[in-house]
Amino acid sequence: MSGDESVRAFIALELDPRLREAIGELQHRLQRLAGLRLVRPEGTHLTLRFLGATSKAQVETLGPRLAGFASVCPPFEARVGGLGTFPERGSPRVLWLGFELPPAVLELQRACERAARDAGFEREPRPFQAHMTLGRWRERAPRPELPPVDLSTTRIDALVLFQSELRQEGARYTPLARFALGR
Repeated sequence: MSGDESVRAFIALELDPRLREAIGELQHRLQRLAGLRLVRPEGTHLTLRFLGATSKAQVETLGPRLAGFASVCPPFEARVGGLGTFPERGSPRVLWLGFELPPAVLELQRACERAARDAGFEREPRPFQAHMTLGRWRERAPRPELPPVDLSTTRIDALVLFQSELRQEGARYTPLARFALGR
C-alpha cells in the first residue's frame, strides 16, 4: 500500500475452518431460495466494523489500537444459528446467519467503533447486530420461509483488519493485520 493509496477495509472476527465448512453445507441447502446469490464460504467472517475507503495512515493508526483491544478480549465460544433477512420488512436484500456473542466481544465491537471514529471514519449509523451475510438478492423477491438453523458453537480467537477487493467472481478478502485475542 503506497502513501496516498487507499484500500476498502473492514474489521472482523476470523471464523474457524470447521464453521466455514458447516456454513458451506448450509448454503448448499439454501440454494433453493429464488434469486439468492450466495457468498463464498471461504470468505465468511463476522464483521465488527466496515470502514470503506481506508488510507495507509488510517491503517497505521488503527493497528496498535486494535492490537490493544484484542489483547484484553479473551478467546471465546459463540453460538451460531438463526436465519434472518435485511430489511426486516418488504423485499429482502440480505440473508444472514446469527451469532450470540459474550459481553466482552460486544465491548470489543464498541472499541472498534471508537477506534474507527478516532481514525477519521464517520459514526456507523446502524446499531451493531452480530450476523454473517450468507447471500444477497439483486432483484425484488418474495420474503422466503426460512428453516430453523443451529450450527452449535464455534471458538473465535482472532481479530483481523481485512482489505476487501470487489471482483466479478465475488469479493476477495486479504488480512492487512491479524491480532490474537487475549494476548
